[in-house]
Amino acid sequence: MTRRSCAIYATGILCAHLLIVGIALVVAQVFQTMIYNRLKKELTLTEASRVFESWKNPPPPVYMEYYFFNVTNPEVFLAGGKAAVTQIGPYTYREYRPRENVTFLENGTKVYALNPKSFVFVPEKSRGNPEVDILRTVNIPAVAVMNELNSYSFLLRTFVSMWMNSIGVEIFMTRTVHEVLWGFKDPLLSKIHAMKPEVDEMFGLMWKKNGTDEGEFVFLTGERDYMEYGRIDTWNGLTEMSWWSSNQSNMINGTDGSVFHPLLSRKELLYIFAADLCRSIHLGYVEDVEVKGIPAYRFAPPHDVLQSPKENPTNAGFCVPAGDCLGTGVLKVSVCREGAPIVVSFPHFYQADAMYVNAVEGLSPNKEEHETYLDLNPTTGVPIRACKRAQLNIILNRPDFFIFFPHSISMKDEKTATIDDDSATQMRTLLLIVTLVSNFPLLIVGMGAILLVVFVLLVCRSRQKKNEVKRIDFTEAFHSFTTAKDETAYTQVSDKPEVEPSENNHTNQPMRNGSYIAMSPVEAQKC
Repeated sequence: MTRRSCAIYATGILCAHLLIVGIALVVAQVFQTMIYNRLKKELTLTEASRVFESWKNPPPPVYMEYYFFNVTNPEVFLAGGKAAVTQIGPYTYREYRPRENVTFLENGTKVYALNPKSFVFVPEKSRGNPEVDILRTVNIPAVAVMNELNSYSFLLRTFVSMWMNSIGVEIFMTRTVHEVLWGFKDPLLSKIHAMKPEVDEMFGLMWKKNGTDEGEFVFLTGERDYMEYGRIDTWNGLTEMSWWSSNQSNMINGTDGSVFHPLLSRKELLYIFAADLCRSIHLGYVEDVEVKGIPAYRFAPPHDVLQSPKENPTNAGFCVPAGDCLGTGVLKVSVCREGAPIVVSFPHFYQADAMYVNAVEGLSPNKEEHETYLDLNPTTGVPIRACKRAQLNIILNRPDFFIFFPHSISMKDEKTATIDDDSATQMRTLLLIVTLVSNFPLLIVGMGAILLVVFVLLVCRSRQKKNEVKRIDFTEAFHSFTTAKDETAYTQVSDKPEVEPSENNHTNQPMRNGSYIAMSPVEAQKC
């Protein structure tokens, strides 16, 4: 066997082995299963210290951007007209949210933690100075007091209304942004505090929320099932809430929005429990995106999350009392918050009924600026970019004893977070390794296919060489035969001269000069 033949046979055998092994690995998904099992094990709060530290102290910076609606025509509104507002802001604060008092429970299958949040003003990301900028907005303490009186007798409500008017309480108040956000001593609440000390005389939308937590959480670590990674087991010792009117609405579903299980699917719904909304919401897949070179799935709340019960009967449980429902796009959360009748919506009443948008001049809802979304890497489940947008609205009713009108005056906040550069680099490296390892069988199949092409070319080339050799041998043989024929001459066997026929020879016998004639090659004689 020639060296060429050995090379051809070796190529064919190696090609066959690579194709068989590669196709078998692809069909069996051996490497994919191995890497996925590794991910399931690594991405638990107890197995990987790096994951645990990232969960305990989230590295991406989180920014809270507060916008306010400044009422520009209070006189027109008090006369029964439509309120006109202009948006001011953002006033941006860096949010720090480390987890504290972390304690593992039940053999590492659960973890207890508090999540206090603190805020620091970031002037370079803000538009305006909150301690200087003046805001005219609804007098929320007055609305809260009147809302608390709804359950009292008409006589008492009338007396309180006259008293509030006598001390100069108005529907609108003018304060700095910092006061409205972080607190001020309200004159009405101070007078009530003098009579009822348990009533706080301070008011602010974020009063007592800087450095405090949203309750005690117990999370599942994913030790038993990776699909449970980060899911809330209890909140303040509760496995379900009690203030909504249906069991489904009272369920505590999903995570807190900071982590999700790995190996996400486009077809699944992700659940988040939002303590500030007093309920769980779900998010659906929207599109594939890329953030800092990292592939991600974008999930966002679908339209049915805040649909009215007429359009989505499953939301009937959020009507409290039962049957007292609002329209699409808004959620009354005052059932879990003491004080003013607060309604939550998306900014500018995005995805809400047109009647809410048309009730106030100056609103322009759009998806780009007002949609809430999460960009999650599908392999690890890690949030790459997040944007939570919400709007707080105060319902102004008009009882007979007080000059309030059925409008909503609003304030909106926006929480944004994007993965930092160092974490993005680590994530890209991890995903590259995962991609290479999980696609290794395809690499084997590709190498086998390349060798198959080489093998076919070698076989074709070998046959071509053999045909050329045969043609060369035949040509040389034919050339030798032709040369031999041209160089052949006849010679006499006998040296006797030929006898000339004579007249005396009367026989008709032919003349012979030998007994036979032979052919032998001689040198060609020159003429």
